[in-house]
Amino acid sequence: MELDIAHQRLLSQRIMGEKFKAPEEVVRWMGSMQAQDYLQALWAIGLRMQAATVAEIEQAIVDRKILRTWPMRGTLHFVPAEDAKWMLKLSVARMLASSKHRREQLELDDAILEHTRLLFHDALKGGQRLSRPDLMKLLENAGIRTEGQRGYHLLFHMAQTGLICLGPLEGKQQTFVLLDEWVPQPRELSREEALAELARRYFTSHGPASVQDFTRWAGLTVTDAKSGLEAVRSELIAEKINGQQYWMANHIPDYQSLPATSIYLLPGFDEYLLGYKDRSAVLAAEHADKIVPGNNGIFLPTLVVTGSVVGTWKRKMGKRSIEILLQNFTQHAASEEAVLEAARWYSNFVGLPLSSAIVRASTEELS
Repeated sequence: MELDIAHQRLLSQRIMGEKFKAPEEVVRWMGSMQAQDYLQALWAIGLRMQAATVAEIEQAIVDRKILRTWPMRGTLHFVPAEDAKWMLKLSVARMLASSKHRREQLELDDAILEHTRLLFHDALKGGQRLSRPDLMKLLENAGIRTEGQRGYHLLFHMAQTGLICLGPLEGKQQTFVLLDEWVPQPRELSREEALAELARRYFTSHGPASVQDFTRWAGLTVTDAKSGLEAVRSELIAEKINGQQYWMANHIPDYQSLPATSIYLLPGFDEYLLGYKDRSAVLAAEHADKIVPGNNGIFLPTLVVTGSVVGTWKRKMGKRSIEILLQNFTQHAASEEAVLEAARWYSNFVGLPLSSAIVRASTEELS
């Protein structure tokens, strides 16, 4: 039954089967996509499109169709621009409550928060964009210390409360903009509507998934998660597998009509793995430490074959070509040509020809 879950998730997440034409369609379908690693997050969107390039997805950011902010679990995500405000409102009380002790440790009181809010608003109003170093300099010049984690927590707080969000890159620097100016016509939802909409998007794009998976993904209380699910349960179907109730859209194609073997190079932090509390359907417990070496919170890009995570991969970028290095930690049925096809898909995305795709066994180190 676990293989069924894996294949259906590949279809639900649009990694396999039908794909989207535009970046904003991907992000809207997924609801929210983890994006603390910018380049990996671009690929997470690109692999769910019919054809995509880095430039195309970055243009969607410039065009204000998608943006990055901290809507859930205190982690950066890509979200549809028009949905950023209601997503933030849904989680802000819990996020600020959970970070209160840390703010106290960093001596960030209400007066400093309000001073920061005024400084950022005045500096960014009128369509201005400022980089993180520029905002840190602004704070220091105003007598607000930014050493340690103080600067980060001030940015996080201002984003959580809906003042700022991340704008387009300028060179290699991320910029910040005023959310109200960047998205002047946000979608407005009541709390009940927001819970229902988040549940609808999650179970449609991530199913089969449990209410525990949804609770963890959305950073909600169990009560709120169940309330959202209850509001949309008539749009979903449920299936009990090994005693666990799973929910999914009622229109997912049957994976058995698709190729028996499929191979994908997924980015680090992809929703296929991080979108669930229970990842056992796609990743064997004995291999978990190979995806997050040293349990340091950094998820490596993964090699997925027939729904299962069977290895990791990395890229070596040259001026005129790219090399893909893959490391297996379990045997799989993917042919050499299938591996090359998956690697070419990524090389086309970054706009460099593939020089080689080298597969190494688990006993060899990627270097």
